[in-house]
Amino acid sequence: MPGISALRRINSTLASAYTPGLTVSGDIVIRRTRRLPIKGETLVQVGDPVKPETPVARALLPGMLQTLKLGEKLGMEPKDAIGMFRLNIGEPIEKGQLVAETKGLFGMFKSQVTSDFAGTVEAISDVTGNVLVREPSIPIEMDAYIEGRVADLLPQEGAIIETRCALVQGIFGVGGERTGVVRVAVANVSEALEGSHIQDSDAGKILVGGSGISADALQRAQQVGVKGLIAGGIKDSDLIKLLGYEIGVAITGTENIPLTLLVTEGFGYLAMAGRTFELLKTLDGKMASINGATQIRAGVIRPELIVPIAADVAQSQRAVEAHELKVGTSIRVIREPYFGRLGSVTDLPAQLQVVDSGTEVRVLRAKLDKGEEVTVPRANVEIIANA
Repeated sequence: MPGISALRRINSTLASAYTPGLTVSGDIVIRRTRRLPIKGETLVQVGDPVKPETPVARALLPGMLQTLKLGEKLGMEPKDAIGMFRLNIGEPIEKGQLVAETKGLFGMFKSQVTSDFAGTVEAISDVTGNVLVREPSIPIEMDAYIEGRVADLLPQEGAIIETRCALVQGIFGVGGERTGVVRVAVANVSEALEGSHIQDSDAGKILVGGSGISADALQRAQQVGVKGLIAGGIKDSDLIKLLGYEIGVAITGTENIPLTLLVTEGFGYLAMAGRTFELLKTLDGKMASINGATQIRAGVIRPELIVPIAADVAQSQRAVEAHELKVGTSIRVIREPYFGRLGSVTDLPAQLQVVDSGTEVRVLRAKLDKGEEVTVPRANVEIIANA
């Protein structure tokens, strides 16, 4: 939308499109699907323990198909030019290899053709005088991303990895999958992460700020080699500087940036929820996996930080209860006029109530962070699961 900033556009989308389910939990069992983009081979078995870097599946991406214009290079009719070609379909070919040569005149003035490509001869045409060369296949691997165990297999595609962990989901993020040791770099939820907080020893780490991340901190983090940054919010202008362009509202996570960013509250400087900050403090010094991939329309994908706390265990009852909507459940309102506000459920009326749109919906009563008690549709909140 021309003239509307990324901050306003994304915040508007968050307010209208987010669905319940944001999780902040110190003890939950999760599964992550690791799937190749094309058919390949699965490298693990059900029950195998895995680390984030463990390859679980591998495939060969076909190389590019290149054209060797034999007739044009020899200056001959296609059929005659192909008669000079020294290789057969399926044979390997090296770059710079002599592949065709004319007889010349009295053994002199020969015309020669060397290959511009390396690969395998895939096709030979005496109609066009061209030889098609398939460049070497490109191996691609899918790693486990998280520490855990293989819960199920996707034959020829990948595997499903299960882990018991602490999980912090954010409201928005950028950058792909990375791993690093967590370090809480600020003293409280209201303190923004500044460049001065970042040490040379933070290379490879995931740093936790409070209310935001300054432009100076973003620059310093990249210089040092920080793997990830987590904070309550980030200024729209600083995000644009990091990416080099104004972000839209489609899926994120594939940005070509050297670190992964996860924000827990929204855009601007917003104090991180106290329960989230306290959980992150307990994770200080532990190895974590972080992913900034975010999709805020159909098929919601949330950015996340995952810290394994045990392996090869069943889902705990505590984690199941964390997703129940009941009196006392911590929630975040995800629609206006209370968008982004935190609170806890005080009542769950059984009867349907008519809302402003004229429809009858189930509602709940909640006490918000500033003390007021409000009534909102249950679909307008998301559960914040806590350890």
